[in-house]
Amino acid sequence: MKNDNETATSRRLFLENSAKAVAGFMIVPRFVLGGKRPDGTKYLAPSDVISLGFIGTGKQAKGLGTSFLSTNEARIVAISEVYKAKAEAFLDRVKTHYEKNTQLGTYSDIPVYNDFRQLLARKDVDAVVIAAPDHWHAAMAVRAAQAGKDIYCEKLLSLTVKEGRAMVDATRKHNRVFQTGSMQRSWPEFRQTAELVRNGYIGQIKQIKVNVGPPPVAYNLPAEIVPEGLDWDKWLGPNVPVVFNSELAPPLSKDVFPNWRNYREFGGGMVTDWGAHMFDIVQWALDMDASGPVDVIAPDGKEHPFLTYRYDNGITMTHEKWDWNNAIQFIGTEGEIRVQRRKLETTPASLATKVIGETEKHVYKSDNHYKDFLDAMRTRNKPICDVEVGHRTASVCNIGNIAYQLKRPLQWNPKKEQFKNDPEANALLGRSMTNEWGIKI
Repeated sequence: MKNDNETATSRRLFLENSAKAVAGFMIVPRFVLGGKRPDGTKYLAPSDVISLGFIGTGKQAKGLGTSFLSTNEARIVAISEVYKAKAEAFLDRVKTHYEKNTQLGTYSDIPVYNDFRQLLARKDVDAVVIAAPDHWHAAMAVRAAQAGKDIYCEKLLSLTVKEGRAMVDATRKHNRVFQTGSMQRSWPEFRQTAELVRNGYIGQIKQIKVNVGPPPVAYNLPAEIVPEGLDWDKWLGPNVPVVFNSELAPPLSKDVFPNWRNYREFGGGMVTDWGAHMFDIVQWALDMDASGPVDVIAPDGKEHPFLTYRYDNGITMTHEKWDWNNAIQFIGTEGEIRVQRRKLETTPASLATKVIGETEKHVYKSDNHYKDFLDAMRTRNKPICDVEVGHRTASVCNIGNIAYQLKRPLQWNPKKEQFKNDPEANALLGRSMTNEWGIKI
């Protein structure tokens, strides 16, 4: 039993330690404790901030990094990049963002991995942002799902139809949240377009014109010296080796989007680059997110001067030039809609600002494509552009390119995801990949 002096000493030490604990608690930065900032936005405790790994840190990743950090709900904890100079530039941008936005906390060193599988092995990575070229998407996304990571993957979702289906299957098998980077679905002019069409405000849709650029060509660039700091073998990854050319991976001194997208081995030309955005809005407006067209007809110089898609309900969509670039024109029995980024014109004009009533048809509403993904991760619900949605849009683009390549009409079965009685066309629904990086498709 303690005497009076021992009891008094124990009590004094307890009070001193308690006071230190309270003092320590009081000086913890406010963002650690949750609650709201003076502007009304939420602080998040560290346990609620989502940790992201970036795979690919080139030009597209520049904007993505800023967009995710600007939600104040995510941190970047690791990156994977095969071009050293681009990794360093990305890290500099992230560090600058933290310096300008102190509410995010203190910048910590971010490790860089040459092999993205090392990033996937990290337990502290909640989700990955895939911003590598299209020929890598499926190989990376399937492995990410297998590693238990949620996924944000840039459009075009997949280089081939079979790779896209493999991405959907892996996402579902491993219960992952997957957002395709078709951010136009989170923009008001495109949401308005979809709801006007679905509610019949321009009557029955008779024709749709999509103006995006041309299909891809076979790779034909001359060899150049591989720059220092670029692991060319890993850039190629699942692809058959080809010679390096800086059009595929331009240096930092050229602040441009790389032209790998123009070559069939790596991308789908503008049919997939811009088509992934514009055909996507058509799919959305027609309520075809789980399906697609049933015919795709190559230009023949006669009855079909343009690549033509036909849906089972008789609606036709052409890939053709009209007055607006990278835009869509919906032609109905009672009006028209012309939509482009930041621009919406309608006939009658009042439809552009028409308020869709509560009892009318509405599409999923998202005002921030990146926050929508983070919210979906927390609720375990599908985001606005789930992997199946991205896959179906990519399929529209990919079967169009197959028709261009074969120069003849094709019949498509969107349920079986095969061409009807056409082994030559069906052979182009997948591709060969290297043993190290390939996936089962």
